[in-house]
Amino acid sequence: MNDAPLALATHAPALRFQRHGGPEVLAVEQMPVAAPAEGEALVQVHAASINPSDVKNVLGRMKQTVPPRTPGRDFAGVVVAGPAEWLGAEVWGTGGDIGFTRDGSHAAYLTVPVAALSRKPAKLSFEQAGAVGVNYISAWIGLDYAQIREGETLLVIGASGGVGGAACGIARGKGAKVIAACRGQAPADAPARHATDNFIDLNDPDFAASIARATGGKTIDVVFDCVGRPDLVEAALAALGFGGRAILISGSPGESMKVEMIPFYRRECRLIGVDSLKRRASECAPMMDALRPGFESGTYPAPAIAERHALADGASGYASVARGTRGRVVLTMR
Repeated sequence: MNDAPLALATHAPALRFQRHGGPEVLAVEQMPVAAPAEGEALVQVHAASINPSDVKNVLGRMKQTVPPRTPGRDFAGVVVAGPAEWLGAEVWGTGGDIGFTRDGSHAAYLTVPVAALSRKPAKLSFEQAGAVGVNYISAWIGLDYAQIREGETLLVIGASGGVGGAACGIARGKGAKVIAACRGQAPADAPARHATDNFIDLNDPDFAASIARATGGKTIDVVFDCVGRPDLVEAALAALGFGGRAILISGSPGESMKVEMIPFYRRECRLIGVDSLKRRASECAPMMDALRPGFESGTYPAPAIAERHALADGASGYASVARGTRGRVVLTMR
């Protein structure tokens, strides 16, 4: 049975789009706030990050989304209605359904299945917790598929980005050796710097030679590509050893890469694709639970917040993400 608070607001602001387009189509609207149905909970959102996939969603690149819609995948807040054991709990989460096939987190309130709830790490602020979801879930899924093990070597292409930094941290937490490849110097607050001192500059014209120098001429066990440039991936695949695994999460429409097939199968290598949008919030919650100890212990650094925007200024936050702002862009509701 659900226990709804007596003072539950009847209407509250949400960032909405009535048609697809750029940030200019976003506007704050007052939306009805209903008590959650059986099996659901109502979260008062304190903070929610804006991800590149949220920008693409508003643009109309996600076929599953039909306007009008409230976007937003990641969230952190407090449960204000739902099962008694969750009332007042500080929670965080994400999901490929939130903001796409159901209204999302860029709003004062968010209704989710109870199975989508995960308790927020006490060590993280709401802003930090609201900036974790997509990046760490994507990295977690990829490294889980690859079954990375202690002592193995991971090469992350695009390590200064959100997913790349998360992959560095998770792999380091599992005892792997991390080689971080990024353009130029990684920022001082980049999560990758918390995981390794072994960096490769993606601006180096001979990426294969850079890998060889970083490994001392040895092979690597796992590649995590977050950039989607065929020449970089091809060089990394050639550096995989026996039983090597390559994880891909990026690319451009119609683009392809070359794989030398005989060496690839003789080394029993594997190519792994990851799409975190395929996981509903209820499927992501157990992964958020698994990530919590790493943030509580400090194994995973808190996300670096580049910009904070009030919900009323949400369109500006979307414009920043569309421009490629480094670091996390977060909407704050309180």
